[in-house]
Amino acid sequence: MTKGGRKVRIFSALEVANICGVVNQTAINWIRNGHLKAFTTPGGQYRIYAKDLAAFLDKRGMSASGDVLNVMMENANWNSLMIAMEEPDSNTLKTSLEKSLSEYNIIQAFDWFEVGRKITEEKPGFILLDMELPGVNVSRFIQTVKGDPAFGRPFVYLLTDGQRTEAAGLADIVLTKPLDIGKIETTIREFERQISAATA
Repeated sequence: MTKGGRKVRIFSALEVANICGVVNQTAINWIRNGHLKAFTTPGGQYRIYAKDLAAFLDKRGMSASGDVLNVMMENANWNSLMIAMEEPDSNTLKTSLEKSLSEYNIIQAFDWFEVGRKITEEKPGFILLDMELPGVNVSRFIQTVKGDPAFGRPFVYLLTDGQRTEAAGLADIVLTKPLDIGKIETTIREFERQISAATA
């Protein structure tokens, strides 16, 4: 099954039980009692989307085993980078990034409506966010995408004019203008290595 070119991972109640270290009946009870969101197959079996399992685990503070980490990784499209900035600068940056990160899908969003829609639909693993994009509380936005497993907890680059803000403390990396594109490529390559090591 695919959604926007990504595999959508679905778990059985037994797989959830194995990930959580409990018996199958406990996972079924979580579902029946409304703690874990699930749907039922035509044959009456419970199935759980990865994003719902990730949200359940996160809410309960369960440790991030290798299986859990894989669930979280599948929520984000780690081959995709979104540029959230006004159009002229975004177009120039996209051209440069397509050369240095040719295997990545570069997504553009020129306003906050597009940012919200594309994050929900595309779930980019990396977001380059211009602090000067008007119309939203940047700190709150970063807290939301980093704190909600449904967004896959993307890696957020915050592009600023050099001023320290609350949002700067929430981003993974703060970049200053003029932008050094090499820093984006370096950090993405390092992140790729971390993902490979964590999921090996």
